[in-house]
Amino acid sequence: MIERRIEKELRNLIDSGPAVALLGPRQVGKTTLAIEVGESRPSVYLDLESEADRAKLTEPELYLSQHADKLVILDEVHRLPNLFQTLRGLIDRNRRAGRRTGQFLLLGSASIDLLKQSGETLAGRISYLEMQPIDGLEVASKDLEQLWLRGGFPDSFLAADDRSSLRWRQDFIRTYLERDIPQLGPRIPAETLRRFWTMLAHHQSGLHNAAELARSLGVDGKTVASYLDLLVDLLLVRRLEPWHANIGKRLVKSPKVYVRDSGIVHALLGIGASEQLLGHPITGASWEGFVIETLIAASPSGTSAHFYRSAAGAEIDLLLTLPGKALWAIEIKRSLTPKVEKGFYLACDQVQPQRRILIYPGQDVFPLKHDISAMSLAAAAMLLRDQE
Repeated sequence: MIERRIEKELRNLIDSGPAVALLGPRQVGKTTLAIEVGESRPSVYLDLESEADRAKLTEPELYLSQHADKLVILDEVHRLPNLFQTLRGLIDRNRRAGRRTGQFLLLGSASIDLLKQSGETLAGRISYLEMQPIDGLEVASKDLEQLWLRGGFPDSFLAADDRSSLRWRQDFIRTYLERDIPQLGPRIPAETLRRFWTMLAHHQSGLHNAAELARSLGVDGKTVASYLDLLVDLLLVRRLEPWHANIGKRLVKSPKVYVRDSGIVHALLGIGASEQLLGHPITGASWEGFVIETLIAASPSGTSAHFYRSAAGAEIDLLLTLPGKALWAIEIKRSLTPKVEKGFYLACDQVQPQRRILIYPGQDVFPLKHDISAMSLAAAAMLLRDQE
């Protein structure tokens, strides 16, 4: 059992408001965590993918009002979107009766319907929390390479061997394409979406070029945009936007696109072992995506993430704006003897970040010129975590 860092924040949100929505991809561990939280207090759990549990909500107000003194955990809540109007009335009734916190915990595998429905009816009554796959702060430093190879989905990371892990991820991808996405509404051929997802893996950390992807798929640019929006909404892909400021430079305006879980990247590309990964052209881009996801997960709540690139070649892989508006510039290298490129120095001169960090796969922390600190991913993640 891996202790999840998000557990403390989830408990705090439940104890401070009437409803919490815990969002994240399937199989990321939401149900396990929710049941663990529920065991510490009076609670009732309903899986809305179960016909028996859905039948209990034929008259939702009647059933849920019988459990007004418990934390009601509703798993896969997007399966019953009409439920939100009922939840609103129950929350307000419980508030008037003096019960202002800990009423509902809603679990959703996507932000699409959940945000759309609850945004209209539960405004001011619900908090949102995103649960990501296991990150670099939740495993020992010695396990980071395995986490990078297998990704952070618990069943993949904890598999008996690399072959079993790869098979689990391949099944996960197939299930998403053939069962989960059609249930959420979009009618997209599974093979077309698989090709698109695989193309994104091949272009990991690259600038988004909708026209090129559209030509490869034989569709138009708007269709590609809708596919990308879908995978972003499913929390499977990250669209990292460029950082803009009035600094008198011509800046790149296209976002960079990352498949968020490194293990899914490798499964889409058929990479199942460390030796395959280290000899594959995607190695550097995959490591960059893995580092970015880990650092974003470790950052204080309210941090915004961008990249920076000018037309003249100045570039910062990850630019974090912390809640106090401090800028941290991150350069990422997959080398034990990392060298900082001229573009990073130029970009730092233009942006003037408060911290300049080079992430590399070694363990030592040492200074470089121009106030740059070279350090491991684990050290940088802990440094960010301590900014809370």
